[in-house]
Amino acid sequence: MTVHVKTYCELTKDELYGIMQLRIAVFVVEQKCPYMELDGRDRDAVHVWLEDGNGIAAYLRVMDRGVEGPHVSIGRVVSARRMQGLGRRVLSEGIRAAREHFGAGSIYLEAQLYAKGFYEKQGFRQISDVFMEDGIPHIGMLLEPDPAGES
Repeated sequence: MTVHVKTYCELTKDELYGIMQLRIAVFVVEQKCPYMELDGRDRDAVHVWLEDGNGIAAYLRVMDRGVEGPHVSIGRVVSARRMQGLGRRVLSEGIRAAREHFGAGSIYLEAQLYAKGFYEKQGFRQISDVFMEDGIPHIGMLLEPDPAGES
């Protein structure tokens, strides 16, 4: 399994196509949720994914403070294959990228409510009431700075 971390400008056309294909397959088609997947924020993101011989296995994007809110944020967390630890691994790589690229301490994400336990196992805690986004219940979650004192 290869880990990739790239800015938008570093992505090849084929990499971008593979990322969009996975995101649309899961978030739009599988979840039956028609929404603007191409939201204009990918240009501002650091893209993190795991790849194997079958292509992109898991993906997320990381954005700096001010793109979506006051915190560095992680979004579009998706795995092509469930129950294989891919989500946990790509999230760990995303947290690392958030700290290395943006000096993140606190990291924010909006989780689909059903995934709350998954994110809690990675250290995130719920910081909002349930809200609806694109017809799906979500919660805001925050990972606090690590004890090493990163800001």
